[in-house]
Amino acid sequence: MDLELRHLRVLCAIADSGSVGRAAAAIGASQPATSTQLRRIERYLGAAVFDRTAAGVVPTTFGAEVLAAAREVLARVDRLGQAAAPDGERPHRELRLAAGCPALTPGTLARARQLRPELRFALTPPDDPERPFDLALLLDHPGSGLHATPALAARAVATEPVFVALPAAHPLRHHAEPALADLAGERWLLPTADGGPWAGLLRTAGEAGAFTPAEVRELPYGRREVLDLVAAGLGAALVPGSTAPVPGVAVKPLLGTPLWLRYVLLWRRATVGPQLADTLLGAAAAAHRELAAEAPHLHSWAARTFRPPRT
Repeated sequence: MDLELRHLRVLCAIADSGSVGRAAAAIGASQPATSTQLRRIERYLGAAVFDRTAAGVVPTTFGAEVLAAAREVLARVDRLGQAAAPDGERPHRELRLAAGCPALTPGTLARARQLRPELRFALTPPDDPERPFDLALLLDHPGSGLHATPALAARAVATEPVFVALPAAHPLRHHAEPALADLAGERWLLPTADGGPWAGLLRTAGEAGAFTPAEVRELPYGRREVLDLVAAGLGAALVPGSTAPVPGVAVKPLLGTPLWLRYVLLWRRATVGPQLADTLLGAAAAAHRELAAEAPHLHSWAARTFRPPRT
């Protein structure tokens, strides 16, 4: 076979999602077909691009070199088409960004500029009718009902479990995975400025019969400020599993992993073309992997939860 641009996009999709199955869903193919295509590409290249692990796939040393070259080639091809591309692809275009996920936004923009140095971004409120956003990076949960429309495209960047943040001296600090039911008596501190659907997640847990929170406080703060309050012993908080360690706070998985979060990229079809959307999705996925890499509690949970198949 000859190596084509579509093969490079498959490799990048697998690297960005960390899983052949998730990459297949992202590119609209079946998992068996994507696995077969990956094997053919690796056979053509003469070496493995990815190592298979219990949690998915990670690039080999050779694979990292291949992916770096693939991204450079794809970025160059994207730039070749800019002159004839719609407004959203033109170098002088300033993209209006609705940032509903502060933790992921800086890394996403930094990587997007590395791949497309001509890109410019401006923040805009998500509901401003005078200046509608071109793209939005949001944090929601898989059952939120968010979906694509004729005007807006929507793709999941990553999905991860929700953990609980407790004061370091909490009685459950030695439990590897405390149950929600054991935390019903806590004062729950919800940051309204970090973009997370925390109140909705608590309602979901209550409706499922997992527990009924005794007290809920919605605070006009970001996640870090709320975690400082948790460290001071003023309550507990729900956090993404990829949350970095904070002094005085114990971040724990929940028994049975009852709650999940999803990072979603939305873009306006009229102003952001498919190639630019692929670049932005890849940048967001890479930014999420960097967040997750700094979360030892997430690694420990994954090591306990995902076991390699027996042979």
